[in-house]
Amino acid sequence: MRVIGIDPGIALTGYGIVEDAGNRRIMIDYGCIRTESGQEASLRLDRIYREIISLADKFRPDTMAVEKIFFNKNILSAMQVSEARGVAVLAGNHAGLTVYEYTPLQVKQAVVGYGRAEKKQVQQMVAALLSLRVLPKPDDAADALALALCHLNSGRLQYLIERGKADV
Repeated sequence: MRVIGIDPGIALTGYGIVEDAGNRRIMIDYGCIRTESGQEASLRLDRIYREIISLADKFRPDTMAVEKIFFNKNILSAMQVSEARGVAVLAGNHAGLTVYEYTPLQVKQAVVGYGRAEKKQVQQMVAALLSLRVLPKPDDAADALALALCHLNSGRLQYLIERGKADV
């Protein structure tokens, strides 16, 4: 199974593509989609959409894992990130991917084993799990890789839950 993880943001949207190879996880690619701060929001969102579609066409993932967003401070920032997240989900849907959502707590729990892990701990574990020689940078890309790993670690459970709902 190949998963594209998406860490949405209006300035930087991180992506990470990871493949399950039996008892190993292989990093296929990672990086960030960058938008210009001076551009209109609609152009920035359009770029995010087009880049995710392009990544899906190029790497052919089976599913997408996107971060669920929780904010309590800056409402403008929360709205912009939510818009980027919506565009990412739409792009995944248009690319024919099943989209799964995970909270930061779920990602940390699945990758590090501790839901309150620090960002550096998550990066170190991502590097270890993917046999990377250096920590993935920037943080948005590392978070996207962690999302993909989270899904690979819990995707089987998600599948069984959804199948169980269909059987009822």
